[in-house]
Amino acid sequence: MPNMTASILPACARRLERLLRACCVLLALFALAPAAQADDARILSAEIVRGDGGYVLNADIDIELNPRLVDAVMRGVSLYFTTELRIERPRWYWLNEVVVDRSLDYRLSYHAITRSYRLSIGSLHHSFDNLDAAVRTMQRVRNWQIADTEQLAAGVSHDVELRFRLDTSQLPKPFQVTAIGSRDWSLGTDWATWTFLPGAAGQR
Repeated sequence: MPNMTASILPACARRLERLLRACCVLLALFALAPAAQADDARILSAEIVRGDGGYVLNADIDIELNPRLVDAVMRGVSLYFTTELRIERPRWYWLNEVVVDRSLDYRLSYHAITRSYRLSIGSLHHSFDNLDAAVRTMQRVRNWQIADTEQLAAGVSHDVELRFRLDTSQLPKPFQVTAIGSRDWSLGTDWATWTFLPGAAGQR
């Protein structure tokens, strides 16, 4: 009887070798491919001011949903966005101390029965007759409570970073796969940075 084990093992080894080569080629292509650029979106202005019991952020963001995202919303796919804020206190002897790390989360959806758009901001919900009105609400951040008074030391300069982006990690799994490396799903701004001195308006 021929040795079946001896003939099967080389065949498996050849298949495994071909699979490893294919994976290496794919990894090389991903490494050489230019990174997908975020769609046109930018921070127009941003400032931190004193509010009731602490500090609040006001910002204006330029956002425009591309046709792919508009189509996804119209087909019943909820889109998730987030405005991210980080404030660090520089330390000459060590890494900067992160004193504020917060996000303002949005959920945008379309209801076919009422033909209205719903924008959820945290636990608050707003309905709009058209998509532009819902997007404009995300564009204007007003009186966002970001820190208590004691969190930011008066008279000490702090480094502030702010950005807005589409959060693809909360999309349905098939859309998460589609979004990888796709410009259509890369809506977001660069990090806007400025220095803030508590006790005075910190405007970018």
